Amino acid sequence: MSVELQIPGVEIGHWTDPVARTGCTVIVLPPGTAASGEVRGGAPATRDFALLAPERLVDCVDAVVLTGGSAFGLASADGVMEVLEAEGRGFDTPHGPVPIVVAMALYDLGVGDAAVRPDAAAGRHAATNRTAASETGAVGAGTGATVSKWLGAENARPGGLGIASVRRNGLVVSVVVALNAAGSPPPDSQQILDQVAAGTFEQWEGRVSPFANTTLCAVVTNAALTKLECFWVAQGGHDGLARALVPAHSRSDGDAVVAAATGAVPADPDDVRLLAVAAVAKAVGSAVGTIEG
Repeated sequence: MSVELQIPGVEIGHWTDPVARTGCTVIVLPPGTAASGEVRGGAPATRDFALLAPERLVDCVDAVVLTGGSAFGLASADGVMEVLEAEGRGFDTPHGPVPIVVAMALYDLGVGDAAVRPDAAAGRHAATNRTAASETGAVGAGTGATVSKWLGAENARPGGLGIASVRRNGLVVSVVVALNAAGSPPPDSQQILDQVAAGTFEQWEGRVSPFANTTLCAVVTNAALTKLECFWVAQGGHDGLARALVPAHSRSDGDAVVAAATGAVPADPDDVRLLAVAAVAKAVGSAVGTIEG
């Protein structure tokens, strides 16, 4: 099923290897898009994420990359930079623009061919073949994604790429999530919480190995926000993960959220953050429901 991102100027592209079960997803943003982000998982794999901190110099981001292949997959951002450089995109310097491309990786090496990872050519393909709409499920960064691994390998099931949008009047928040969580998504997550609260949950022994998971999330809104306000929205994105996944942000996850604002609609950042909570939780459900349906 193809889903539109619903924010003008935002485009998405993928490179997918269904045999090796890996891929990458590139979200290209309109010029002048402010962005920030936050990592809450214990085992992150990122590129240029530090520049998203509100106190750093660069305010705007040209593209966000979600990739499989663990840290190897971060090389896909090289190809994205090449495409955007050829388009004249980037942060102006005395010697030409430097495209600002933030990348986040998940671990999918254990489900397909571990020797195949997204590289610069994969990033070029995804950035070159981008459109305003996207397939969901086993595509791009979600190709080799799995969930519920904290309950033991026998309980693991497909994750995938999910997309969801939430709107209020003219304000829109769209989310792309690559769901590769150690934890469990809906409907299991609520059942597990109920059992934990009642003291009847007993499946604690199925621990997963570190670095073998991670949920990646890009939150894009048409709101006019500062870089600091984007940071607050990224925190809301993590709130959405915590509402949908049990457990979220474990030591074995590298959960990372980038929030970007294209600046078209005046908005209260608290309103945008609340919409982000709902949109992220909805996208998590989309990732699982699409691939299993």
